[in-house]
Amino acid sequence: MPTPTKGPRLGGGPAHERLMLANLAAALFTHKSIKTTETKAKRLRPVAERLITFAKKGDLHNRRRALAIIGDKSVIHELFTEIAPLVELREGGYTRITKLGFRKGDNASMVQIELVLEPVNPKPKSAKKTAAAASASEKPAKAAPAAEEELPSVEDADVETSVEDAPAESAAPEETVAEETEAPAAEDAPADEAPAEDASK
Repeated sequence: MPTPTKGPRLGGGPAHERLMLANLAAALFTHKSIKTTETKAKRLRPVAERLITFAKKGDLHNRRRALAIIGDKSVIHELFTEIAPLVELREGGYTRITKLGFRKGDNASMVQIELVLEPVNPKPKSAKKTAAAASASEKPAKAAPAAEEELPSVEDADVETSVEDAPAESAAPEETVAEETEAPAAEDAPADEAPAEDASK
C-alpha cells in the first residue's frame, strides 16, 4: 500500500482518500455545512475551495474539471449556478471551520465546516490605493505650471541684478575721485598748521 507523502492518512489508500474527499465536498455543497473530524475538514478545505474557484470561472472546461472530481452532475450544477454567484466578489476563504469539542466514543476532535456565503464589503485599502495613485498623477501636473511661472521671475531677477551692478561700477570711480580730492586738502592742512606752530614760537 503506498504511503502518503504529506498530510494525515485518510482511508486505506490514495484512491480511497480521493473518493472520501469528493463525497465530503459534495455533501458540503449540497447542505452548505457539515460536521466531521478536524483532520478530514482540514484536508477537505483546499479541495472544496479549488472546486469553488472552478465554479467562479464558469466555463465548460472548468465545469468538466469539477465533474471529474465529484462526478455528480446535480451537485456540480448547484455549485456553478447557486454557490458561485454568491462568492463572486470574495477573493478566497470560501470555507469556515468551527470547533465543536470531542466525540464521545473515541475522543476525536469534531468541527463544523461551512461555506462562507455572506456578502463581501469592498476593502477600504483598495480605495486608498486608487486615491493615492490619482493624487500622485495630479501632483506632477500641478508642479509643471508652477515651474514655468518661476522661470520668468528668475530671469527678471537676473536682469535686475545686472542693472544694479552696472551703476555700482560707475559710482565707484566717482568715489575714488572724491577721495583723491580730499586727500590733498588733508595734506595741505598739516603743512599750514606747521608754520603756524613755528610762528607761535
